[in-house]
Amino acid sequence: MKIAMLGHKRIPSREGGVEIVVEELSTRMAKLGHTVTVYNRKGSHVAGIKDEQIKYGKNYLYKGVFVKTVFTFQKKSLNAIVYSLFATIRACFSDAQVIHFHAEGPCSMIPLAKLFGKKCVATIHGLDWQRAKWGGFATRFLLFGEKMTARYADKVIVLSGGVKQYFQDTYARETILIPNGINPPEYVGADIITPKYNLYGEDYILFLARIVPEKGVHTLLEAYKKSGLTIPLVIAGGSSHSSEYCKQIQEMADEINEEAGRNHTEQKVILTGFVQGKELEELYSNAMLYILPSEIEGMPLSLLEAMSYGSLCLTSDIPENTDVTEEYGFSFASGNVNALAEKLTELCSNIDSLRNTEQYKRENIQRFIMGKYNWDDVTKRTLECYEDINRK
Repeated sequence: MKIAMLGHKRIPSREGGVEIVVEELSTRMAKLGHTVTVYNRKGSHVAGIKDEQIKYGKNYLYKGVFVKTVFTFQKKSLNAIVYSLFATIRACFSDAQVIHFHAEGPCSMIPLAKLFGKKCVATIHGLDWQRAKWGGFATRFLLFGEKMTARYADKVIVLSGGVKQYFQDTYARETILIPNGINPPEYVGADIITPKYNLYGEDYILFLARIVPEKGVHTLLEAYKKSGLTIPLVIAGGSSHSSEYCKQIQEMADEINEEAGRNHTEQKVILTGFVQGKELEELYSNAMLYILPSEIEGMPLSLLEAMSYGSLCLTSDIPENTDVTEEYGFSFASGNVNALAEKLTELCSNIDSLRNTEQYKRENIQRFIMGKYNWDDVTKRTLECYEDINRK
């Protein structure tokens, strides 16, 4: 089968969940013998990645996938819209039998693809118009993409039960629930993070995701300060369209660190910026506690990854998080600073006893999450969607 995918920034990349999903699906489909073309977005600096780390502006073969780079403007307000239009036009003039659109914004171009007679599958990675980083026009554009998905897509894939119910209630549109997958990780000891951040293992709290308002990093910092904990808080992640928010987070972290210095306490916040490769693996492998205080999620891949390392995880109590952790994680009332501070203190004070509980042993958390989320199964079910619409 000949397949086109668009809607991500670029592959290979860890800039966000969409990029990881597109890479995992496209490379597995290519390995199974399908012809897959993905349309990367031209860019120069996203989420802290330097130019030389990604093959910007080039067409190339990546793990059997044909990667084509699409021009777009670098102005944030036009970047995604122009890319979505040009990528869709290129896909429409290709021999692709199915165009797979990822995320609500790019889905605004589904009617154009249908005019060319293309079969269209849409994956809604989350209700993007709800995210705090977007303004008026962007919100309307994303809502338009959502409506075009509900009306024109041949198949709609969602990642959570909440979004599935939303599409049913709002548009009376049937969707297919296919959650994300996870790869078996390799546990590694502290090597890079010891000289770089003075971390040795099981001695820090980890937040690892994009630094954007809906991830609730501000809530985490307020709660951490309120808790009085002296175990370091590591905030790892790059920005995405939220430079003002990143500045706010940096200022909050500086304030906590400066106050700790004045009071001769050991409380400290470490901001790593965007991480990948071995440093990323080390941060996951050696954290005492992983925390995701997000207020809005689609399907949190960083949470899946943390649990795949057997981490103890504390999340906000939104369904998209608690549906992943089930009884193998902990939660607090979303957005509630006091509740988060109390839970942080409680968990950090009882880590040893929790780890000795059968339910929270590292190997049992890993076994649970790896058995529930599998990329090969996700790929198989996605291909079944393609085959189904091609038979009609």
